[in-house]
Amino acid sequence: MNKQEIYDRIKKAFSPSFLEVIDQSDEHIGHAGHQGGGRHFAVIIKADCFKGLTQVAAHRKIYALFTNEIPAQIHALKIKVISF
Repeated sequence: MNKQEIYDRIKKAFSPSFLEVIDQSDEHIGHAGHQGGGRHFAVIIKADCFKGLTQVAAHRKIYALFTNEIPAQIHALKIKVISF
C-alpha cells in the first residue's frame, strides 16, 4: 500500500476539506516493521464528518478503512485530525 492509495481511500470515505498523507518510512530504517519501506505513514485530515467526535472516535473511523492492511501492509499510521 502506498501513500496515494491511502489518500484515495480516505478522500473517498470522508470527503475532507484538507488531507495530506506523508510516507515516513525513511525515518524508520532499521526499526521493527520497516521491511523495505512504504509502511509508516502520517495522515493530517480535516473533514466535516469528524465534527463533534472525540479524537479517539475520529481515529477509529480512519483505522477502520485499513483493517485488512494493518499490520500486513501498513505498520504505522499516525493520524492528526484538525479540529474546527
